[in-house]
Amino acid sequence: MSSPIAGSAPTANLVRAYLAAEYRWQHGGDWHDLRIGLPAPALELLYPDAGSFGLLSAWNPRSVECTELVNREADRALHQDLVATGASFAAAFASASNRSWREPSWVVMGLPVERFDALSRKYGQLGTLWWTRGRPGRLRIDAVRPVDFADDEEHVDWLQPPPAGA
Repeated sequence: MSSPIAGSAPTANLVRAYLAAEYRWQHGGDWHDLRIGLPAPALELLYPDAGSFGLLSAWNPRSVECTELVNREADRALHQDLVATGASFAAAFASASNRSWREPSWVVMGLPVERFDALSRKYGQLGTLWWTRGRPGRLRIDAVRPVDFADDEEHVDWLQPPPAGA
């Protein structure tokens, strides 16, 4: 997941944008909402054997805006990688609440978190979403928590440890 901001933006601002964004996935021609901080009951109902669900994209790595051609090529490669996992997956998207940007994404079912994170890193993503069955969705950020980001956001996982001595 990324932002339409050209160039590199401060991580804290990007995380705030991700927390405010809207997320949806498609099944049977209908679009279903996903929310950070809430469980994903529709996914759980439709995929009863999956213990986890993750949403990721290949668009705009590290929140640096790319051309549509570059993004579509990366998305095709991610789609091929998802097929190779053997896991079920479905079309999804992330967008700003005012629809000022929208990114095609994928929601994948039952992939171990380590493999999910490896795909996210392969495609240079700063943020992804993750649900464990029956638990609230979490925003996973592949960065160190910035000092200007509040400690009280309970649904954000910072995947990189702080520097030694910090």
